[in-house]
Amino acid sequence: GPGISSYADNPASGASLRACLDKAMTIIPAVQQRETPTYLGATAGMRLLREQNSTKAELVFAEVSKTIRQYPVDFRGARILTGNEEGSFGWITINYLLETLVKFSFAGKWIRPQSAEVLGALDLGGASTQITFQPSGTIEDNSTKVFFRLYGTNYSVYTHSYLCYGRDQALKMLLAALRKENLTSQQISHPCYPRGYEENVTAAALYDSPCIPAPAAHNPSQTLTVRGTGAPAECRSAVQKLFNFTACGANRTCGFNGVYQPPGHGQFFAFSGFYYTFYFLNLTNGQPLSVINATIWDFCSKGWKELQASFPQESHSRLHNYCPSAFYILTLLHEGYKFDEQMWSNIHFRQQAANTDIGWTLGYVLNLTNMILAEAPQQVRGQQQGLWAAAIFFIVLTAAVALVAILVQCLWNPT
Repeated sequence: GPGISSYADNPASGASLRACLDKAMTIIPAVQQRETPTYLGATAGMRLLREQNSTKAELVFAEVSKTIRQYPVDFRGARILTGNEEGSFGWITINYLLETLVKFSFAGKWIRPQSAEVLGALDLGGASTQITFQPSGTIEDNSTKVFFRLYGTNYSVYTHSYLCYGRDQALKMLLAALRKENLTSQQISHPCYPRGYEENVTAAALYDSPCIPAPAAHNPSQTLTVRGTGAPAECRSAVQKLFNFTACGANRTCGFNGVYQPPGHGQFFAFSGFYYTFYFLNLTNGQPLSVINATIWDFCSKGWKELQASFPQESHSRLHNYCPSAFYILTLLHEGYKFDEQMWSNIHFRQQAANTDIGWTLGYVLNLTNMILAEAPQQVRGQQQGLWAAAIFFIVLTAAVALVAILVQCLWNPT
């Protein structure tokens, strides 16, 4: 369902968590529930709501906290994460699950894999997008640098969160920009929507975010009719205008909108909105940039009836948005984050790592509960090293006895 920020005008925002909490109670043994630390972290949606109306944001937190306290858990508070924290915790999640930070060796020791290179994280939510990685050189802008000491190793990580550049907010910015071309008309031609698609939106719904300032003489009750034209070239051009690719000038390495970004380095996992959109288009199998571009272009050329016939299982409330979402992701990664043709193969679109969903939440909990140590752990978590040695000795002894038995069987010649 929607995030808690969507309940800003609904006093029952806490009720939205009950299904999740009920599920948790079936998983956590009853004897451990009251000692289970429980946290609520909120991200870009609540950051926007706090900017728009801090009182409403506080009321949402009060409601969700009241609901969590009704459950037999050790609730330790709710708070809004910064953009840098959101990006950093996603980076920790990926590298923790893939054991690039530390690994338990067969010899019974925790080691840092010498050949393992930490992965970068690319996250696309509804209201923000994050890029986080360990550069090969120094990070020149301290506001984008996060330092971690994990398992005895120092990591200097670049991270930045672009508020308003999550998928949902970006699509709203795109619609508002298209309307800006003719503010006096109640009709909006949308080149990213398929031909034959039509929907009505109110001006109030379009301009309900701090990311999209309302024009002068704004009439919130006005109904706008949006008609798709299915024009890929115009769609891509309109999406590109959401970004400022020239703000940095020629002498500074940067992403977009004047934000510093060192050159990308290493392999990256792209998850959340990146994965779901490209998975729908069957583009998560390492296809080159040329194939990605051609597939999106072909999809965006299809009419509404053809799309409905081709994807009958897909909700019509989402189907029309795959084209603008795909062009947005392509522009963000290729021109925004600077993944050129050569670097594109370093992006891996994934929903999971080590059979676990990727996101910022696991990294957040690992951090709050101190489950990731600053120094390298010396002791085996489960068994003592003597038991490991005994087990290995037993295996070797068993194998030796088996070999002797086979040899005797082969040499014995009954009379």
